[in-house]
Amino acid sequence: MRIAYCTESLPPLVDGVTRTLSELVATLRETGHEFTFLSAVKPDPGLLWRDRVHTVPSVPFPLYPYYRVCLPAARTLDPVLDRFGPDIVHVVTPSLLGLYGVRYARRRGIPVVASFHTDFVTLFRYYGLRSLEGLGHHLARRFYGQCAVTLAPSRYQAAKLQTHGIDNVALWQRGVNPASFSPAFRSSELRAQLGGDDVPILLYVGRLGREKNLHYLAQAMQVLARQGDRFKLVIVGQGPMRRALAERLPEAVFTGPLEGEELSRCYASADLFVFPSIAETFGNVVLEAFASGLPVIGVDAGSVRELVNPTVNGRLAPADSPAAFADAIHSLLQRPAELSRLGFGARVTAAQYRWPDVNRRLLEQYERLIAAGGRRVERALAVAV
Repeated sequence: MRIAYCTESLPPLVDGVTRTLSELVATLRETGHEFTFLSAVKPDPGLLWRDRVHTVPSVPFPLYPYYRVCLPAARTLDPVLDRFGPDIVHVVTPSLLGLYGVRYARRRGIPVVASFHTDFVTLFRYYGLRSLEGLGHHLARRFYGQCAVTLAPSRYQAAKLQTHGIDNVALWQRGVNPASFSPAFRSSELRAQLGGDDVPILLYVGRLGREKNLHYLAQAMQVLARQGDRFKLVIVGQGPMRRALAERLPEAVFTGPLEGEELSRCYASADLFVFPSIAETFGNVVLEAFASGLPVIGVDAGSVRELVNPTVNGRLAPADSPAAFADAIHSLLQRPAELSRLGFGARVTAAQYRWPDVNRRLLEQYERLIAAGGRRVERALAVAV
C-alpha cells in the first residue's frame, strides 16, 4: 500500500500523537508499505524518515505556540501527492490540513480515513468558549462525515462520537513499546537528583493545560502535604499552566518536556503515577507508566477507566474529590506490598497493548477500505473492529 498522512504533529514535538505516529512508521517500515507525510513540522536531520515528510507553511497555534497550524494550498500540494500516488489518505487532525486531505482524496476517488486523537470540542469549556461547543460538534460531524471511517482510540471515545452523530466509527487503540518503557531504566542517581532518594516519587507526565484537570492534582497534593505525607512530586511536560502550578506546588520538580531515554528513566525511577485528567481520548502516558512498573492513580471518568483497574493496576478516585485522590495515594504509600502487587499488574496490563498488533489491525482496516473503494463503513462493521 501507499499511504499519505496529513498531520500537524511530528517529531521533534513530544506528545501522544507524535509517539503514536512514530510507532506506526516503525510498523510501516517493517512491513514494506510506502508512506509520506504532509506536516507543519520540519523534521530533525537525525530522523530516519525525514525524507518522507513534506513541510507545509504554517502559523503558531495561539494556546500552544510550539504547535503550528498548516495553511495548505492545493495548487502546491496536489502535485506532491500526485507524484507519490497514494492508495489511501489518513488525516490526523480536523484542521485546514485535514480538510485538504479529505478533499484531495475525494477529488482523486481514493479512500480517506480520519483518526481521533484530541477532543478539541471538549477543550472549549476549559478556555471560556463553552458557547461554541454546539458549532464545534456541527463542524466535527461535517468533517468526519466525509471520511470512510473515523478511528477512535477507546470505546468510551467511540461511544461519545456516536452520541454526537458521528456514526462511521471504528476502534484503533494505542500501544506501548517495552523496549522504551521498562523498570530496567530505574536510576538511583536520577532519584537523588529529583530529591526522591529517601521519599516516594509521584510522577505526572503530560501537557500543563487546564484540560488536564491539574487544579485537582494541586489540591490533592496540598491535602497530602497537610496530612504530613512525605513525597516528591515530579511534573514532566510544558504548557500555559506551568507558572500557576509552580506557585501552588513550590516543592514540586518541573523538568519540562522529556523524550527518549530521559523520559524512560524518569518513569522507571518513580514510585506512583498520578494522572487526574478527565479529557483523555485514550491515555498513552498511562500505558507508559504501566510498562515502567508504576501503578496509576486516576480519576473515575473518561477513557482512563478502560485502562485503570482498581483490583489490578491502580486506583480510581471520584472526579469531584481531590481528597479521595489524595487518600488513594496515601493508602498505597503506606502499603508497600500492595504497591508492588499493583506494579506487577500494571506491567501485565501493558503487555496486552503491543504496537505491532495495534498497527497490524490498522493496516487491515486500510486494506478493507481500499478493497471496498472507499465506501463508508457500516455501523455493524465499525463496532466489531
